[in-house]
Amino acid sequence: ITLYQALPKGDKLVFIVQKAVELGADCIVPVACQRSVVRLAGEKAAAKQQRWQKIADAAAKQCGRTKLVQVAPVQSLADALASLPADCRVIMPWEEADGKQVGSSLRQALAGGGRPACAALVIGPEGGLTEEEARLAEEIRKIMLVIPNIIDPSVPIGPDDSANVEVERFGEPATPAFEIPYHTEIMERFNGVDMDAAGRVSGNGFYYLMGNVARLHEAVLAYARDFMINKGFTFCIPPFMIHGNVVEGVMSQTDMEAMMYKIEGEDLYLIGTSEHSMIGKFIDQIIPESSLPQTLTSYSPCFRKEKGSHGIEERGVYRIHQFEKQEMIVVCRPEDSMDWYEKMWRYSVELFRSLDIPVRQLECCSGDLADLKVKSCDIEAWSPRQQKYFEVCSCSNLGDAQARRLKMRVKGEKGTYLPHTLNNTVVAPPRMLIAFLENNLQADGSVVIPKVLQPYMGGLEVMAPKK
Repeated sequence: ITLYQALPKGDKLVFIVQKAVELGADCIVPVACQRSVVRLAGEKAAAKQQRWQKIADAAAKQCGRTKLVQVAPVQSLADALASLPADCRVIMPWEEADGKQVGSSLRQALAGGGRPACAALVIGPEGGLTEEEARLAEEIRKIMLVIPNIIDPSVPIGPDDSANVEVERFGEPATPAFEIPYHTEIMERFNGVDMDAAGRVSGNGFYYLMGNVARLHEAVLAYARDFMINKGFTFCIPPFMIHGNVVEGVMSQTDMEAMMYKIEGEDLYLIGTSEHSMIGKFIDQIIPESSLPQTLTSYSPCFRKEKGSHGIEERGVYRIHQFEKQEMIVVCRPEDSMDWYEKMWRYSVELFRSLDIPVRQLECCSGDLADLKVKSCDIEAWSPRQQKYFEVCSCSNLGDAQARRLKMRVKGEKGTYLPHTLNNTVVAPPRMLIAFLENNLQADGSVVIPKVLQPYMGGLEVMAPKK
């Protein structure tokens, strides 16, 4: 059994020696890596031999072996081969660049020494230990993916969204003296929506927005974009399709099955929110600590199956398969994440209040948290028609869950660590247009455009109904 100095330390080395003993090894021969500057010599060689011998003895005992497993250090491949019986199998751990080079040298030396090719069992891409290790690593990964995150101690405990807690209200809810129609009826007064045509073209859960309602939709998105840029966020238009490993890294399996549309025959999914592709931007990356926090705001269309208890709304644009959204995400140091959480949900409140829409913050209880979330709250807008609040934004701190699954790391002065990730909706029309239209509707059927939106509507102050 030939082991190389380039092998990693700790549990992985123990595992390799144990595997060698299980395979029936009588002698374990550590060989100095040919590319290594440090050779096994003198006291260092003796110390390493003692360490491996101790591991080998423990492995032999665990396997019920009575025959001694000898550890014999040597200096070169030639010495290693000379020390082995002619019929001995050579088992070589494969370890990245160094191991790959030495592995090639070993196979050449075996062939040059007259050993039959079948005498060499290479542990690596061709099978053996690395294959076994990969199988076990995959099992561990699958287990990890279904373990929920640890919630913050401040999260209220409850079974479902009925136990969510109102924290604070912003703006006085209005109750006009006139009747407020259903939101699609308001839109139809402006010739602004065609649900029937969308049903014929795409089925339930889709819509055509037209005229000033479509223009209002885009005005809200443009205003939200500039609002976040003015808060110091970098504007981003991300990919609208992402690979499966990114999906797996940013959300739980349950959420994935309920939300995501997969492209047939390809490893691509339509995004349910641009948070997915913006956080995915950092997959397998080492981020310099000096570049934190990463603050991004993005525009994207979003596509959702909306399976589950909510489902698709039979009429209207509240819960649909396709919508557009301005999103914000933050990647930061763990100690800064709760401060960012507070800032982010307050940005949503500030934006909606600038549009004359009363809102409240609703703290999500433990039973209403998705698996990866540490803490989350909804910003809900007031509906004068329904005389209640409904969700328009969702702000979440996911701790290091996404970073761990996506193998995101930060390199700082004290070493490498996992960052925290957060996300929040800025605005998501057309749903937010429901709150906008209801709260800015006048008795004559017109809709007042708040001052902050007027530049994005070509200076229009009031939308007058067509009929």
